[in-house]
Amino acid sequence: MSKLYEKYQLKNVTLRNRIVMAPMCMFCSDEDGMAKDWHYIHYTSRAIGGVGLIIMEATGVENRGRISARDLGLWKDEQIEGLKKIVDACHAYGAKVGIQLAHAGRKSEVLAEQCIAPSPIAFSENYRTPREISLEEIHTVAAAFAAAARRADQAGFDVIEIHGAHGYLISEFLSPLTNQRSDEYGGSLENRARFLKEVLQEVKKTWPKEKPIIVRVSAEDFAEGGNHAEDMARIINYLKPEGIDLINVSSGGVVNVIPKAYPGYQVTYAETIKRETALPVITGGLISSPQMAEEILQNGRADLVFLGRELLRNPYWPLLAAKEVRDNIDWPAQYERGKQ
Repeated sequence: MSKLYEKYQLKNVTLRNRIVMAPMCMFCSDEDGMAKDWHYIHYTSRAIGGVGLIIMEATGVENRGRISARDLGLWKDEQIEGLKKIVDACHAYGAKVGIQLAHAGRKSEVLAEQCIAPSPIAFSENYRTPREISLEEIHTVAAAFAAAARRADQAGFDVIEIHGAHGYLISEFLSPLTNQRSDEYGGSLENRARFLKEVLQEVKKTWPKEKPIIVRVSAEDFAEGGNHAEDMARIINYLKPEGIDLINVSSGGVVNVIPKAYPGYQVTYAETIKRETALPVITGGLISSPQMAEEILQNGRADLVFLGRELLRNPYWPLLAAKEVRDNIDWPAQYERGKQ
């Protein structure tokens, strides 16, 4: 059997393969943050298509924490039911499901709410200048992550992913480019990591200990004075005692710089973090070739591979890719005629 289609165990969760659907915002909710028919069809299609782990899109732990006013939310109990319907359907077709709990910080475009950040620095001239978050609010937001984790468990999610990447609130605290505080949440690596540490501590109060916690990070800020993969590895090592089970390695988004992207451009960052932290990692970045995904896994460069745009183009990529890596997997009975 290929490595790509080998099962993977993470705490109490067994994935049928090493293929992960990356969280990608659909921007099709309403102001209420509720899941819609599109979300149900979109995610269930990828479960039928053979994805091992579906990580649902960035979901706001507060209304002001959404990237846009059309993002999903988990800041109130009324939002549980629609998400549970999606989780149940994906489970019925063999996929495990996670949800990315997020707070957009200074990059929130919910105009009805004031955006917040560690420091009052706008992302670009096209974004609002955020208000510096107070010490009291820091604790309030950490508690909001915990409340969202409780709701995620009630909805039946197998894993949660704490969004600490792409220049959103947690990422803003982690990077010296966006965190210029002089209190206990700024300055040193340990201080910049303090907010994420408190989020993890709060989440563990409501999220079952047998279920995994993933943290997504930006391993490269692409700017002088920012974080690099080695810095992020040190941050992760500092936070390991808080119960991180898996690192989803991404890059960029902290400052307004567009990185040079090419197939596999983030894999070396994942390798560094895997080597320096001894934690399992997910990698990705314009990966569309089954052979490339197989090579990454066979050579121990990562433990799981995420696909984003490729799964937007083809929900059934996992079914078709097996042939490319000389593996034979079961297809849904309804699609068997198309396997040959």
